Amino acid sequence: MKRTLGLDDAQVSLVGPPDGDALSSPAFSSKLEPEQVGIWRTLVRAHVVSGLVGAGAGLLIYLGFIVAGSTAVISTPGMSLVAMVFLGGLAGLLVGGLLTLCPDHYQVIAAVRRAIRKGHWAVVIHPITQVQIDQAIATLQSCSYRVVRSL
Repeated sequence: MKRTLGLDDAQVSLVGPPDGDALSSPAFSSKLEPEQVGIWRTLVRAHVVSGLVGAGAGLLIYLGFIVAGSTAVISTPGMSLVAMVFLGGLAGLLVGGLLTLCPDHYQVIAAVRRAIRKGHWAVVIHPITQVQIDQAIATLQSCSYRVVRSL
């Protein structure tokens, strides 16, 4: 795979029964999730951006109620503004948390765990460009039992 696709050593890993199948296993986790370095920056950025978007959506909803002439919002404009911006920001933070969980990675991790438990090996590739992704999928599909990918 390295030679065929021109990938670096860090982009291709072979995971098997000696690595263990628990996330707490250093060999297993480092091969499936090697990008641990920037995780905190990604986590903070996702929460800040999604929280601000949510607060902005709350503000737009508040303005929509004002324009629509909602008596509940017009009679208590300050409290309504705070409540809608707060709830919008909170919803945005929840979305940010969901995004940082990387739910798309679970499918790959579960498939690799199943393979290891059955005594099989898995090739884990971390492509960077779309060309590498397309080539890796095509190459693996031509010679593999099952190909699973994350977003």
